[in-house]
Amino acid sequence: MGFFLLKRLLTLLATLAAASIVVFAVLEILPGNAAQVLLGPDASPEAIAELANQLGLNQPAVQRYFHWIGGLLTGDMGTSYAYGSPVLDLVLERLALTVPLAIIAMLFTTVIAITAGVYAASRHNKLGDVSVMGLAQIGIAIPNFWFAILLILLFSVKLQWFSAGGFPGWTEDAGGGFWPALQALFLPAIALAVVQAAILARITRSAVLDVQQEDFVRTARAKGLSQQATLWRHVLRNAMIPVVTVMGLQFANLLAGTIVVENVFSLPGLGRLIFQSISNRDLIVVRNCVMLLAALVVLVNFVVDLLYAVIDPRVKAGEL
Repeated sequence: MGFFLLKRLLTLLATLAAASIVVFAVLEILPGNAAQVLLGPDASPEAIAELANQLGLNQPAVQRYFHWIGGLLTGDMGTSYAYGSPVLDLVLERLALTVPLAIIAMLFTTVIAITAGVYAASRHNKLGDVSVMGLAQIGIAIPNFWFAILLILLFSVKLQWFSAGGFPGWTEDAGGGFWPALQALFLPAIALAVVQAAILARITRSAVLDVQQEDFVRTARAKGLSQQATLWRHVLRNAMIPVVTVMGLQFANLLAGTIVVENVFSLPGLGRLIFQSISNRDLIVVRNCVMLLAALVVLVNFVVDLLYAVIDPRVKAGEL
């Protein structure tokens, strides 16, 4: 187990290093000048050069890269050009919304998808299977932003059960609280979960059908276990490797891909911060946010690798 963890940890660190180089290099070659954007099109070349010098934009790229990495390792992400605030404070403030939103959406996705996938597999080629897979196909085809607009029209405009947008905050001091904040994230989480649940339901169904052909399933049935008990106790666990793989990718996608839904519901999350920072040419915010998202994706994949070892001992033993 120790060698397995060491290999995965080294892979994680190497991936993060490679990601940091790619993120820095890509943003370096983008056209435009942050000092020009901040001062406006009518600014004099002398003023632009002075501001660029203050921002450190005239330093060599290699020096700026290592300065940036050193700051990340010490928790110093620098100061935003546009907001004038520490980037770390901005990121933590937005993560307080984006991470709970992704977690809630992933919970909805997991419950809906596994239930639907197992149900469809247990009724293979019957009406229940065809119906669930038909709904899953529709769910895959629905764009998140369009479904989000439909949810707003139904539950906010017509029924008036939820607010159409905005986020009151997690604390009562800000005029919100736990339940109002949770309520504000309910519709966005559903909008994010519908496509992911449709995809995961199909993966779950396929994985369960494959495992049902194994000899140990027939043995369990021969010993007198009911079909439902066999499905939930034996089949599902052995079918979880591909399911967990997709779940990890989906959660990473939810963390990194909430920008459209956040804009539809006017949520001040990390995706919206990145969108605004790109518009303002605030590269220091964009660079740190993109690197943070890359790190979260790599970390999620690392956790998925650990879950492999828990689900299937052969992974830990190096057989898979």
